[in-house]
Amino acid sequence: MARGVLLAVAVVLLLPYLAAPLYRVVDPVSTLMLGRWLTGRRVDRIDVPIERVSGALPLAVLAAEDERFCSHHGIDWQEIRAALAAADDDIAVARGGSTITQQVAKNLFLWPGRSLVRKALELPLALWIDLVLPKRRIMEIYLNIAEWGPHGEFGAEAGARAAFGKSAAALDLHEAALMASILPNPVRRSARRPGVGVRRLAGLYEARARGASLLAACLGSLRVAEAAAAEAATSAWRGDPL
Repeated sequence: MARGVLLAVAVVLLLPYLAAPLYRVVDPVSTLMLGRWLTGRRVDRIDVPIERVSGALPLAVLAAEDERFCSHHGIDWQEIRAALAAADDDIAVARGGSTITQQVAKNLFLWPGRSLVRKALELPLALWIDLVLPKRRIMEIYLNIAEWGPHGEFGAEAGARAAFGKSAAALDLHEAALMASILPNPVRRSARRPGVGVRRLAGLYEARARGASLLAACLGSLRVAEAAAAEAATSAWRGDPL
């Protein structure tokens, strides 16, 4: 009996490691999406390749969530040390420090909320995902499974349509920064009707992303040219110096 339980636990723990390499070619769904489907709640998700997403959005997401995405291996130890220091070395209350890869691991295989158990499972999974999936694919998965609205909107395409009535391919840098600003809590925050806090964060992320295409150097043929064009259009519209 005990051996059977241990074997079942081992299988459950190993399943994410077996599934992750398949996501090179299979479009996954998140545990949050599955939870909504199982409880009969709305899920609005349109999966799109990264080639059909404005280059401004990955740049804004990197500026907001993980500026060292291209240089770390799934875990940003520097950011974790800073988060622990801010929390007086109490990992149970430490905030921040989660990379995009860690968020992919959590969204695909784990559960939301703060937990030492979840974090202990998340860290090796992030290292494994970074090993078996290219950075470009990790970003593509993230953009398609992130929750981006209060009514079951998942992924950049559904989020852009809900917030701005346009495709994710047509986002400019300011709109992308607004979308990046609501990622921590898309139920309370709105890109369509941004409050003062969201507008302030969007301005910060937009400033970080301007001319920072090197942040996305590991994403290969990302439409950085489109991001630059969107940035130039935004600057021209506002009368900013180019």
